[in-house]
Amino acid sequence: MDLDIDHLRRWIGQEDSASETLSPALVRQFNATFDRSSGETPGDAAPLLIHFCLAQPSVATAELGPDGHAARGGFLPPVPLPRRMWAGGAFAFHGDILIGDELTRRSTVKDVVLKQGRTGPLCFVTVQHDVTANGRPVLTERQDIVFREAASVQETTTKPAVEAAAQGDQFRRIAPSAAYLFRYSAMTFNGHRIHYDKDYVRDVEGYPGLIVHGPLQATLLCQFAADLKGSCPAEFSFRSIGTIFDTADFTVNAADAEDGSLRLWSAQVGGPVAMEATASW
Repeated sequence: MDLDIDHLRRWIGQEDSASETLSPALVRQFNATFDRSSGETPGDAAPLLIHFCLAQPSVATAELGPDGHAARGGFLPPVPLPRRMWAGGAFAFHGDILIGDELTRRSTVKDVVLKQGRTGPLCFVTVQHDVTANGRPVLTERQDIVFREAASVQETTTKPAVEAAAQGDQFRRIAPSAAYLFRYSAMTFNGHRIHYDKDYVRDVEGYPGLIVHGPLQATLLCQFAADLKGSCPAEFSFRSIGTIFDTADFTVNAADAEDGSLRLWSAQVGGPVAMEATASW
């Protein structure tokens, strides 16, 4: 497939913004989904990465593509590759989001790059989100999105033998139930069918089960880091390098690095690393 990268790069500088007030009800739902507890009254600090559930694009159902994603060509460039995935990103934390704050997300397309991967062309789109709460800067996020060709059935069902991920010095085991994944999709208004439609993900995309969201894994790893150190990190970065399905439990893991940061990773039980991350204070 020929991609007109010069045309797609015209989207660099494209902007989008939205605002939403963080309610106690959303915090209760977020905590219930993650089996956590925190303050749930106005003025209390919100849980880490709850911003994924706020001020998200609200696209009409009729404007969704066959995979449940919004049709392209608005804010994001119209990349003519069928599969869209969250490849990684980074956060710089500037302050707490408080319950009752009006959160505003201002998003900008920063770069569009074409690369050649092992299975075909890969188009990487970099988006920066600047998040404020009642006008206070609270978070800067870089989001790396990758578009690729649809994988063949052979690629999704036949995988080379890989070494199982090591267990961290600290770890937690999590069951990715269908209800867990559906709740997270609902909170983030994420219509991507790979996370809740088992027939679609199996029969159309060729995977063995529902896929655990990248943002959900990043949230678990960032929360784990904060729990271990007793405070929110100043910076958190991550890279998605594999897939976790709902066919077996997975773990989030941590180990201290020599520079005082934490190395973190997620992995299906018995499987390779799916996401790797670094948190620093």
